[in-house]
Amino acid sequence: MTTPPQRSAAEILAELDDLRAADAPTHGGRILAYVYDAGRSELDDLAAAAIARVQPVNALDPTVFESVAAMERELITFGRNIFHAAHAVGTVTSGGTESCILAVKAARDAAGLAPGTGSVVLPSTAHAAFTKAANLLGVRAIRLSVNPQTSVPTPESVAAAICDDTFLLVASAPNYPTGCIDPIEAFGRIAGERGIALHVDACLGGFALPWWGADTPAWDFRVAGVTSLSADLHKYGYTPKGASLLLHTDRDRHRAQYFSTTDWPGYPVVNPTLLGSRSAAGIASSWAITRFLGTDGFAELVAATRDASQSLIAAVDAIDGLRVVGSPTGPVFAVAADPTADVPVDPHRWAAAVAERGFTLQMQPAYTQPDGTDLPATTHLTVTPVTATVRTDLVDACRRAADAVRGQAAAKPPAALSDLAAAFADGTLAVADVLALPSEATEAALVAAGIDPHARGGPLDMAAIIAAVHTLPRPVTAKMLTEFLAAFTNP
Repeated sequence: MTTPPQRSAAEILAELDDLRAADAPTHGGRILAYVYDAGRSELDDLAAAAIARVQPVNALDPTVFESVAAMERELITFGRNIFHAAHAVGTVTSGGTESCILAVKAARDAAGLAPGTGSVVLPSTAHAAFTKAANLLGVRAIRLSVNPQTSVPTPESVAAAICDDTFLLVASAPNYPTGCIDPIEAFGRIAGERGIALHVDACLGGFALPWWGADTPAWDFRVAGVTSLSADLHKYGYTPKGASLLLHTDRDRHRAQYFSTTDWPGYPVVNPTLLGSRSAAGIASSWAITRFLGTDGFAELVAATRDASQSLIAAVDAIDGLRVVGSPTGPVFAVAADPTADVPVDPHRWAAAVAERGFTLQMQPAYTQPDGTDLPATTHLTVTPVTATVRTDLVDACRRAADAVRGQAAAKPPAALSDLAAAFADGTLAVADVLALPSEATEAALVAAGIDPHARGGPLDMAAIIAAVHTLPRPVTAKMLTEFLAAFTNP
């Protein structure tokens, strides 16, 4: 194996620029998922400068690096003010997934349950980070079916799903798939009556909803029964990845989040997060941007986002053959085929056609819920302040794309994967057989389907891939996607 020769700094950065040229555009409003562009370059510059100043800092020990504690205290205070919790305590984490895992861990430990016990009740639209938390912590995730039209659960179904060992309810503000807010006041009443914790996952909307408008339903610590809340600074807080704020209503719940030990020969280990050594970049950039914007600056950005979101929702909902799912509140929404139209428009064909016109949307598969009802296939759109600057072109692309694909059937999985689905359907192949396959065999199946993780640089037929996710057993597609990404990021 050969190693690359030494390069000058200029050569290395030029090479990095070449690599970045293959990426989706992170600025300018052309990609409506993954990134959150305020449209203000001074925020990027400020974040970069703040990160440079703390680059060598290790947030593992804020008693040695007191700047970390000072900045974290100010971010917690900012969260207290906008989320209406005068005495909340918390931590800045590396992102929403870590916040969600820690929220589950804290609730379990505060309830006095042993590792590997207890259950969490969460709507089927709750973020997959809670499923990851359940897997890692050995707790049972009880998925709660939602109304397919509104994408939110009923209070009665929430109450019925709680078991004797349930220690936590999870509600979203809003959920990622459709942008709808769960009935959090009802969740709060039920949590209070049953004596269990309630976590509000506002990772997506936490730094937008406080300024969204008076018509926004109650969702934060103003709701009785809410015991913890997560909100991502690296989403609508406009800071670089990764930073999230996790707050608890009381000190004991917060302390249950920690891992600490003195039972080894080294230094005392006290970790508020899953990480030991951790970068101070997320804390410093978040601190700088929240101070720079203040509540007035956030309100201004949210106003632009809300205006763009509402006009875009109206425009898409008016397209014959498409419908916006439910009643979204906040900066994201989902689009499905309108079954009442004479000629419905497949949302994934539509997303692919929109991409051909310069905008990237995110396809989401149909999903069969625990009660047997189906959530339809959708396309997700994340709206940011910069969306307002491309709104006319985006709406035009959405309309022309719908006209181009109206009447086309939904995409089908690649032929090899369709054959695989047929083998599952007729019983000649079992899920366990595929899950037992070694990595090489799984990769070979992907290559045979035309999804080669080593053929980089070419466009993926996402509509066909999402169709495969819907058609094949979910554990099988999870294994295949794991193989694809693992191979894609390895030599």
